Amino acid sequence: QRLKAAVHYTVGCLCQEVEEDKDVQFSKQSIAAISEITFRQCGTAGCFLILCRHAKRTTVNTEDVKLLARRSNSLLKYITQKSEELASSNMEQKEKKKKKSSAAKGGRTPGEQEAAVTENEDSNMA
Repeated sequence: QRLKAAVHYTVGCLCQEVEEDKDVQFSKQSIAAISEITFRQCGTAGCFLILCRHAKRTTVNTEDVKLLARRSNSLLKYITQKSEELASSNMEQKEKKKKKSSAAKGGRTPGEQEAAVTENEDSNMA
């Protein structure tokens, strides 16, 4: 019941924002209907994601969520876009960590270390 009340409250807040932005009004009945639909959809989504366990996995991944959203093209597009943004951000963070750790180890990137070794070998030959 608390969860259902929280959904209803959040839907009410979102409807209020839309009212201000779009100059429309929502009746209490329409807010209640939207809340009920949202709550049921979340329940359906939860059940679907639990069924992902049939694959003998304990973690729900992005592909599972995309499969759930496939009925709504706009939702699928949004989830795909956000997923790609997160993946890109994660890759950037990994690259930054790599650079920091290599700089801390020797103060040089692998390419700089190779150039220094080549330079050192050249000076030894002279």
